Amino acid sequence: MNRISFHQLFSALPSPHMILDRDLKFAAVNHAYEIATMQGEADLVGRHVFEAFPNDGEAGRRLQTSFDRVLQTGEPDTLAYVEYDIPRPEELGGGTEKRYWTAVHSPLFDQAGEVMFILQNTVDITEIVRLRAAATLPFQVLPGEVALVQRAREVEEAYKETVNQTEAFQRLFELSPGMVALLQGPDHIFTFANTAYRAFVGPRDLLGLPVRDALPDIAGQIFFDMLDQVYQTGEAQIASDTRVLISDGTSAMPREAFIDLSYHPIRDRQGAVSGIFVQAYDRTDAVRSHHRQRLLIDELNHRVKNTLSTVQSLARRSFRTNADREDARRVFEARILALSNAHNLLSEQHWQSADLETILRLELGAFGDDRFELHGLRVTLSPKAAIALAIVFHELSSNAVKYGALSQAGGLLRIGWAYDGQELVFRWHETPLPEGAQPTPGFGMRMLERIITGELEGNLQVDFGSGSLTWMFRLKRTEIEDLGQTAYD
Repeated sequence: MNRISFHQLFSALPSPHMILDRDLKFAAVNHAYEIATMQGEADLVGRHVFEAFPNDGEAGRRLQTSFDRVLQTGEPDTLAYVEYDIPRPEELGGGTEKRYWTAVHSPLFDQAGEVMFILQNTVDITEIVRLRAAATLPFQVLPGEVALVQRAREVEEAYKETVNQTEAFQRLFELSPGMVALLQGPDHIFTFANTAYRAFVGPRDLLGLPVRDALPDIAGQIFFDMLDQVYQTGEAQIASDTRVLISDGTSAMPREAFIDLSYHPIRDRQGAVSGIFVQAYDRTDAVRSHHRQRLLIDELNHRVKNTLSTVQSLARRSFRTNADREDARRVFEARILALSNAHNLLSEQHWQSADLETILRLELGAFGDDRFELHGLRVTLSPKAAIALAIVFHELSSNAVKYGALSQAGGLLRIGWAYDGQELVFRWHETPLPEGAQPTPGFGMRMLERIITGELEGNLQVDFGSGSLTWMFRLKRTEIEDLGQTAYD
C-alpha cells in the first residue's frame, strides 16, 4: 500500500482518529476528527495536544497519564469515559463546549521497536450521555445506546478504582525503607523501582530496561543466575549478608556493599511465572560493624595476652632483683600504674591512638611543672607504641627520682623529640645530677633496651657526662606512629 492510498484510507475512516508524536504534537488528523473537534488539520498539525485542547483539571491529568502509559509500556490504553471540553471556533460563538468521549490510545512503533507515535481513536458519546440524563424523567424509555454508555461508565469507574488501588500500593512501596523492584518477563525488565532501590544503584536508567542492561556492573556475580532460576522454576530465592560490587552510577569504580535479598515469583491468572518481586535491604554498615567487632575481639585477646606477659615480666623482675619485699611491692605497683594509665588513655580513644606528650605528662605531672620541660611536635602513637613508651617513661622517671636529677632540689628534666626523616629522635636530658651519681646496669636498663631495641625496633644510647645524663633513642616512624587506621580496620 503506497503512501497516498494510506492517507486516503486514514482520512476516510468514519470515526475520529488522530496521531501524536512522542512530544505529544499532532502529526495527522482525519476528517472525522476535524468535525468532532471543530478544528481543521492546518490548525492542529505541529501543535501540542494540550495547547490545542487545554485542560488543567482531572480530565487533562487522566489524558496525560494515558499517553505516558502508552509511551512507557508500548501497550494500548483506554479511557472508557472522560468529560473533556473543547474550544468552539469564533464563528460558532467561541468559548468551550462540554463533550464526553471514549478514547483508545494505541502505540505505533518504528523499525527498532520503539514507540514513535500514538494513534488515538475517539468516539464522541455526548448525545448518549444527554439521553441518559433525560432518562431520569418519569416513564422515560432508555434507548440501547444509553445502556451502552452506562456500561462504559461502569467500566471506567472500575478502571479508576483499579488505578487508585495500584497507585496506593505503589506509594506504599515507594516509601518503604527497604529496596523494592518489579521485574517482568524472562529478561527481567524493570517496571518499578522504589526510592531506596534507586538510591542504592545510583543515578541510572532502570524502567523499561532488562536487568542485564540496567545493571551491567553486577555481571559475573550471583544475581542474574538467581533471577533466571526463580523465573524458570517458580521457586523463591533468599540470601543474607550477600556481598555485591556495584558502581554508584557515576563512576566505573565499584563499591563493596552487603545486602539481604529475596526474589519471589509473580504469577499470572493461569499460574505461570510472569515476573519477579524483588526485596532487598542494605546491610553494609551492620556487616562491617560485625566484622570490625570480631577483629576487635581478636585484637583485644592478643593485647590482653601481651599485657599479661608484660605484667608477669614486671612482677618477676621487680621481686627477683629487690631483697626488700615492701620496696619491691612499691616498685611493682608503680610500674603497673604506668601501664594502667596508658590503658586508660587508649580506652578514652577507643584503642585507636594516644598522644606522646599526654603520656609523658601523665607520668611526670606528680613532680610539678617546674621540674620538667617538654619540646616537640605532636606525635600520635599506635596502641602498641603507647603502652611500650609508657613503661619506658616510667622507668626513666623512676631512675631520675631515685638516682638522677629529680632526687635533689633544683634538678630538671629537659625532654624533646623531633622527626629525622623516617625516624623519631627522642632525647631525655637530666641536669644536674647528685654528687657521685653513676648509671648502673639493672632491670630498668635491661627493660629499656628490650622495649626500645626489641619491641619497637629502635636503638638506644646513653651519655653520662659531667653532672648530666642523656638518654637518646631513635624509633622507626612506621613502628610507633598511628597512620589513621585502627587495628581492626
